[in-house]
Formats: sequence, C-alpha cells, structure tokens
Amino acid sequence: MRRDTRDRTFFQRGGFGLLALLAVLTFAFDILPAARLIGAALAPGGAFSPDNALSVITSRSAIRASVATLETALLSSLLALLIGGAMALVLGLTDARARRPASFLFVLSMMISPQVVALAFLSLAGPASPLLNALGLAPAAGTPNPMLGRGGIILVLGLHHAPLVYVVLSAGLRRIPGAVIEAARIDGSSPKRIVGTIVLPLLRPHLIGAALLAFVAGIGNFGIPALLGAPVNYLTLPVLIYRRLSSFGPGIIGDVAALGLLVAAVAGLCVALSHWLTREEAVQLEEDRPFEPFWRLGAGRRLAETGVWAVLAVALALPMLSLLTASLVPSYGMALTPVTATLDNFVEVLVRQDVTVRAFRNSFFYAGGAALALALLSIPLAYALVRRAGAARTIVPALLEIAYVLPGVVLAIACILLFLKPLPLVGVSLYATPWIIVFAYLARFLPVALKPAMAAMEQVELAQEEAAALDGARTFRRIADIVAPSLLPAAAAGGLMAFLLAFNELTVSALLWSAGTETIGVVLYNLEEAGLAAQASAIAVTSVVVITLAMLALDRLSARLPAGTLPWDCASASPVARAAAAAPMAPFVPERLAPVTAPHGQVVRG
Repeated sequence: MRRDTRDRTFFQRGGFGLLALLAVLTFAFDILPAARLIGAALAPGGAFSPDNALSVITSRSAIRASVATLETALLSSLLALLIGGAMALVLGLTDARARRPASFLFVLSMMISPQVVALAFLSLAGPASPLLNALGLAPAAGTPNPMLGRGGIILVLGLHHAPLVYVVLSAGLRRIPGAVIEAARIDGSSPKRIVGTIVLPLLRPHLIGAALLAFVAGIGNFGIPALLGAPVNYLTLPVLIYRRLSSFGPGIIGDVAALGLLVAAVAGLCVALSHWLTREEAVQLEEDRPFEPFWRLGAGRRLAETGVWAVLAVALALPMLSLLTASLVPSYGMALTPVTATLDNFVEVLVRQDVTVRAFRNSFFYAGGAALALALLSIPLAYALVRRAGAARTIVPALLEIAYVLPGVVLAIACILLFLKPLPLVGVSLYATPWIIVFAYLARFLPVALKPAMAAMEQVELAQEEAAALDGARTFRRIADIVAPSLLPAAAAGGLMAFLLAFNELTVSALLWSAGTETIGVVLYNLEEAGLAAQASAIAVTSVVVITLAMLALDRLSARLPAGTLPWDCASASPVARAAAAAPMAPFVPERLAPVTAPHGQVVRG
C-alpha cells in the first residue's frame, strides 16, 4: 500500500531526542578530545604558538623515535600483508578443510592484547626460555634474546596484525559476485588465472587499504614496542610519550600533546586513505549471488592446510605454550619438569596479591561496564543513524571513529587534558579516578559496538514500525517494542566485542591509571618491568582464557547476526559458503549462471 504525505510525515515525526543524544556523544567522545589535543599542542597557555610544538617534534629524541616508529610499522605491515593475504586467499578461495576453525583461531591471535603477545614471544626465545629449557634447546647463557629490539618488534607486530589484513581481504572477497567467477570458469579459465586476472585486480583497493591499516596499527601500538624495545632503548613514539609523561608528570603535557598530534596526523592520513580506497564504490558489480570458494586444490590441499596450521602454530600455539610453560615454573628461566611444575604463580596473582586481584576486578568492572553501556547505547544510536540521520549518516560514523582511529596514547593524552581540571559547573574532577578510564573505553570502542547494531538495523523492515506509528505509538515506544528485540543479538555481540578489546587494554590505561585503579594490562606490564615474568605469564594465561571464552560466547551468537558481523566469520559469511566449509564442495552448475557485469564493463551471460 502506498503511503500518502500525511502518513509519511506522521511516521517520521519525533526522534529529536535520539539525534540530540547522537550529537552530544559525537561531540563529547570525538570532537572535544581532538580539539583539546590540538589546542594544547598548538596553543599552550591559550595563545597560538606552534613554535614549541615544532621544537618538540624536531628534537633529536623525537626524530629518532619517529624513524623507529615508521620503520617498524612499514616493515611489519609488509609482513602482515604477506601472511594475512596468503591466509585470506587459502581460506577464502580454496577447498581447504576446517576453514572456519582456522579463521577463528587466527582472529583470536589478534584479539589477545599486544603486551600479552609480546610477553609470549619474549618468553619463547632466549636462554631463559622455560619452554626451550624444558626441551633442551635453550641457547647458551648470556646469549641476547633475539626478540628484543627492532627485529623482534617487526616480527611480532607483523604476526599480530596479519589477522587484520585477513579480515579486510576476506570482506573484499565477499563483495566479488560469484557469477563473475562462474563466467570465467565457463570460459575455461583455470583457478590460478581467475585469481590473477579477476580476484586480485578486484582486491587491489582492499590490499592497499589493509596494508595501510596494518601500518597505522603498527604506529599506534604501545605494548609490543614497550616490552621488546624499551629494554634495549629502542623507542617508538608511543613509548617515548609514555616515558616522558610518566617521568615528568602533567607539567610536560604540552610537549607530549605535540608528539601525540604527530602520531595522530600520520595515523589519520593513512586511515582516511584506506577508507577512500575501500569505499563502497570500489567494486561496481551486480551481486546476484554470493561469492563461494572455487579452487579445488587436489593433491595440493594437504600442503595448503599444512601452511595454514603452521601459521597458526607460530602466531598462536607456540607463544601461548611458552606463556603456559613460563607460568608453571617457580621463577623465570627454570626448566619445566614434573618436579618444578607448580600452580603457585596462579595462586599468587589470583588470590594472594591485592594489586593483581584488584586489577582483575577493575578490568572486569571497567571493561564490562563500558561494554554494557555501549550495548545499550548502540540500539538507539543505530536507529537514529539509519532512520533519522539523513545526510549526516555518512559524516557522523566517520566522526565517531576519531577516538578509535587515534592511537591509544593520543586518546589518553586528550582525556588527561579534558579532565585534569574540575568539570565546569559541577566542580568535580575525573582525573585519577576510574571514571576517566571508563570514559576513554566508551569513546574508543563505541564504533566497535555500533557497527553490528547498524548492520542489523539495516535489515529491520519498516512495515511494523509504520503500522505502530499509524496506531499512535511514538518513537521510543516503537524502539522498545519493535526495534530493540530485533537488534538485541547484534547489540550483545557489539558489547562483547568491546569487552574483548577493553579487558586487556594497556595503551590507554598506561597513562590514565592511578593507585587503586590498576587494570590487567597495567599490572602485567609492571610485573614484567619488575622482573617477575612468571607471575606476569600467569596473568597473561588467565586473560587469554577470558578472551577465548568471550569469543566462544560471541561465536554462539553468529547464527542470529548479520553476515560478516564477526571478524572470524569472513571466510564463510554467506549460508552457501558456511555449508561449503562444513561439507565437500558442491559441483559447478553452469545453468545457475545469471547476467552479471564483468570487471571491464562487458555483460557476460550464461
């Protein structure tokens, strides 16, 4: 039934409160922190004077840290592109078995916090490695740990960010219409030729975008360079910022704001370029049927599967085994034997030590509270963006991503600048309280929680809302009775994703914590700095267990979520592809081929 103008106006009436909420959150979480950071860097004391920022940025230590940041980010992004690209092609194009479990485990290696990954690789190599000592493979005493310094940082960053490349490329593969592949197969093209002439050209924007995102992640990473570079005085910009602020306190805030602005400028430029390259117009093809794996490897399948599980062993299994081994010995450096094996480190950090027990409790409360708030906020915000935002629908999500795009150290500096003085009107200061950490979590992970809800909102039909509106239901009643039940699984998934990222978070917490507000990431870093690697490993193992359980809970929700919501679901996002992952590949049926626009614009018909 066609709605007249009166019905349309009646249905669209209201919702101004939702738009106001959206505007307030965008201003508070993104625009205000960014503006405060720029003001502190370029106008210290309130007067425009960029000379101080220029002198800080061009100082010898800043230049040396910038070079270290750029070289580790560049080389690690190339390594991540190589590994993540190979995994995306094998798991997305071929008939390799167990693609979805492999995808889950690969993404799990990225969800584990960087400082845990760094600690795992630090424990894996070197003469003091409990695992190597247990196997009798440890190098001679006094041999330097190969993970310390530039090479170790590049290797660990590359392995840690390879799943990010994998997720981006897998999403790009899903946008290639399956009929294009079928047309090429009808024409007699081999799978290798299809990959070279169709798949890779269509993936070119995603390849560049994925490399840029890995580069940005390398620039802003704090945990890996802090644990692997700081002990040998190889400092990146985030580590230099942390050292200056922790050594000199808030009095040096203008200097660190200038350094933070430098990091933010490089990261923002790369992210903007990545978004432009992977925008929706990048592939102009009719998606008449979903993309499915098409490459039967035959005798080479076992070799491809071996390569996939070898990557998982290096990126996840060996480091986690090293952590577990280090956590089960009385002190770091001892070999694990039936005599030396002990659970005392777990008892120490989970029961006896007040600071570690408090850190676990704080992390659960801060991350869990922020995740719950974001899950609840995502429903009205998704409704406002999809139904009410109009022309601002593309601008507001980009603004909301500012806090997520900013490296964590930069966001932490912005929060310090915002809350160092008491809030106007109320006269209450959030600085050195748990609320400043929660605020940073809310600002940083709002885009993560919002995306699944927006994807689900796109699929909610208007018919029920229209009927309720004509029956007199106002906007908030329609949201509560119709929209919220449909969006609840996606909102829960978004909240769990935010919890995954916030629970072990270190980059933001490292600058915002105070006595009594320690988090897991902060305590783990401090224990490693104090030489208590066995206790730090016990904390790391426990946090990995928590993250794995949260990911399994998310996986249970996958059937009720829009396709592609979960990052490890990329390899089998469509129902057809999910069936292919669990069963032998279906035979090729040419009769199913429908008209489709080929990559060069010509129309191909079966």
